[in-house]
Amino acid sequence: MADEIPNLIAEARSRTGKGAARSARRNGMVPGVVYGGGVNPFPINIPYNGLLKRLKAGRFLSTLFNLKVEGQDDVRIICRDVQRDVVKDLPTHVDFLRLRRNTRINLFIQVQFVGEENCPGLRKGGVLTVVRPEVELMVTASDIPENIEVDISTLEVGDAATISSVKLPSGTKAIIERDFVIATVQAPSSLKSSDTEDDDGEEVTDGEEETSEETEEQTED
Repeated sequence: MADEIPNLIAEARSRTGKGAARSARRNGMVPGVVYGGGVNPFPINIPYNGLLKRLKAGRFLSTLFNLKVEGQDDVRIICRDVQRDVVKDLPTHVDFLRLRRNTRINLFIQVQFVGEENCPGLRKGGVLTVVRPEVELMVTASDIPENIEVDISTLEVGDAATISSVKLPSGTKAIIERDFVIATVQAPSSLKSSDTEDDDGEEVTDGEEETSEETEEQTED
């Protein structure tokens, strides 16, 4: 599980509705609401600059946050929707889901490759092509893995690492049920180009031989 869950600072919002939302935006805040967890929805305001920084950092919709509101107990939340201005594409409202420790959620977990130094395919000049840098998993809120390890130490050129070859952390499972590819070891492009040139050369040579034979037959006639 990740060592630290990032904090998301917010303040309680006493008023709701369009008027209150517009007032919040004028004051440099973005209105939002936290729902779920068997309790009533909790309206909040988030500092605009702080939220924009989080959004630009990426992975906002798949990051677990520790919501900190003065006078309230900390709550684990995950974003479920960011509404944006249709013209400026800037956040205007955010919906969060309150998580219990046993809540099961879908998250994209980063892939970490190990065994590259021993991979026979790479040692022969092959290239690791990453198909999925992240894998969507169903996880428990209290035990979210920081990443999943994919061992490529035995892959030859042309081999693929699939989800079935990965030992997933306890309590997690892949959302996609089929055995999908995470990465492959491919032949280097220089080798592919060389093979193509050889093939093309053989075809030209054959054509030249056939043309030469036809010319000789016509001359004899």
